[in-house]
Amino acid sequence: MAHRRARPRTRFAQVSTVHESIDARLRAFVEAQPVFFVGTAPQAGGHVNVSPKGLSDTFTVVDEHTVAYLDLTASGAETIAHLRENGRITLMFCSFEHKPNVVRLQGTGRVVSLYDDDFASWAARFPPNPAARSVIVVDVDRVSDSCGYSLPLMSLDEERDLLTPNMERRGPDGVVAYRRQKNRTSVDGLPAFDDDGLPG
Repeated sequence: MAHRRARPRTRFAQVSTVHESIDARLRAFVEAQPVFFVGTAPQAGGHVNVSPKGLSDTFTVVDEHTVAYLDLTASGAETIAHLRENGRITLMFCSFEHKPNVVRLQGTGRVVSLYDDDFASWAARFPPNPAARSVIVVDVDRVSDSCGYSLPLMSLDEERDLLTPNMERRGPDGVVAYRRQKNRTSVDGLPAFDDDGLPG
């Protein structure tokens, strides 16, 4: 009876590690990912929200304990609602390439609205986008990574070129009207992005 030859195993670190800060290695990893996930929740009850975020150059590491991303107008504003209520946030970055890894950045987030005085300075960190409604700034108090052994191997074909052209076609007034219709409250009725005010 023939014996099967054991397949060689690729060795990766199996431990979950908590880091003191976002060091150079972790910064390179998170800034290279084409998609990341944002998790928030109301203070009590309600629905937990997880949002995928894409588009290149919309996320940046500011320093070892601060990150920020450009928040774009979309069909909901759950993250904004939850941050304005309690500030809790987790950002998760996953490797879908050969070397597995999952990085979580946990901390307290704040919303820098496009109507805030410091919006221009924060938005300058990213390419201009007509869909921009805020910058989410996160003070990171816990940095960890883990194995990611169960994640599939996937390759990126291209970015989806839909959101930005959609908002460009609406024009500035149309984008405001869209936010007034879609973004004023969360699914649980919390105030969300009501910064545009009511139609005058």
